[in-house]
Amino acid sequence: MLALLLVAILAAAGGFVTARLRVPVAAATVTSTIAPTVTISSPPVTLPWAAIGQSAISMPSLGVAESSSNEVPVPVASLTKLMTAYVILRDHPLGVGQSGPNITMTPADVADYEADTTQDQANAAITVGEVLSELQLLEGTLVHSANDFADALATWDAGTLPAFVAKMNQAAAQMGMTHTTFADASGYSAASQSTASDILIVAAKDMEDPTLASIVRMPSVTLPVAGTVATYTPLLGFLGTVGVKSGFTSQAGGCDVLAVARVVHGQKVLILAAVTGQTGVNQPNVLQAAGGAALTLADAVDTSLGSQPVVPSGSVVARVSAAGHSVVAVAQSTTDVLTWPGLSYHRVFVRTHAVASGDAAGTRVGSVVVTLANRHIVVPVRLARDLPKETLFQRLF
Repeated sequence: MLALLLVAILAAAGGFVTARLRVPVAAATVTSTIAPTVTISSPPVTLPWAAIGQSAISMPSLGVAESSSNEVPVPVASLTKLMTAYVILRDHPLGVGQSGPNITMTPADVADYEADTTQDQANAAITVGEVLSELQLLEGTLVHSANDFADALATWDAGTLPAFVAKMNQAAAQMGMTHTTFADASGYSAASQSTASDILIVAAKDMEDPTLASIVRMPSVTLPVAGTVATYTPLLGFLGTVGVKSGFTSQAGGCDVLAVARVVHGQKVLILAAVTGQTGVNQPNVLQAAGGAALTLADAVDTSLGSQPVVPSGSVVARVSAAGHSVVAVAQSTTDVLTWPGLSYHRVFVRTHAVASGDAAGTRVGSVVVTLANRHIVVPVRLARDLPKETLFQRLF
């Protein structure tokens, strides 16, 4: 009866009342229709694993990691220094362009250097009282693979080598390097062992640090006493190679962790490849063999990467309902991601804007947030067409 009375009053009043009557808009409900997980179903990629030793690849930005099937812990020589550098920069961070604290070389440091020279270990000359910055010691450790520099950093950080090695092993455990045990800071000890896939875990962490990433791409470094010393890392600067570290001992053979920066399908990607256990006549040959095998792997990864949109433009993401009407909301723009067989990424619709009856096509409803490894991509979602207004009749009845 009340509704009928209101209709009668409005009819009697004519346009005067109608013109001033405001019909409240109805808030919309939004229901997501998007699949939460997308898994790439393309055929598996056959990679050219090294004929001897172990090998592995990873692409940290995609969360992809694969390895040869023969992985067991083996000596990894100076690849050990990747963890040494990680712990040092974790404990004593350096911004790009910063040199860090000065460290004075002691008689014990020089005795360590002299022992390295008699044992034919990689080294860089130092003298008692020589002052080297944290950055210079890191450069000598990573570029020229100087064992004495690695030891000097370790004792400066932790007081003793055993205390520093304990930190290295703790960090490895925290990273999930379950097949890794370190026995020294330099890798000269055959008891410093890991696998190709494990060592790529710390290499990826290293390459996230801008200071360390800038060091490992240096072809040489000039030091106060040692002068200009060159890198041992093969292929540095060749075909996008931006690091990382090589290693050799008679027990470990030739080892190399390679970082290659490429643009694939218009997108930047860092490809990491590790090869261990290369054998041959002499050190330069086995290092080249390790580097060549790692680059072959990186090239194969490059050519095997695909690309697809995370949410195709115009695809239906949600349904918006209000006042008895329903329209779809669609992805407004598209972002492509690199793909790899078996790779999964996750999508979730997040409502971020209020929507009501009467809103026009193109009104922002929310976003699809896509998570791929540690990367988050936001895709806007908008009404595909007008959401009709609620009528006075609907409001009254």
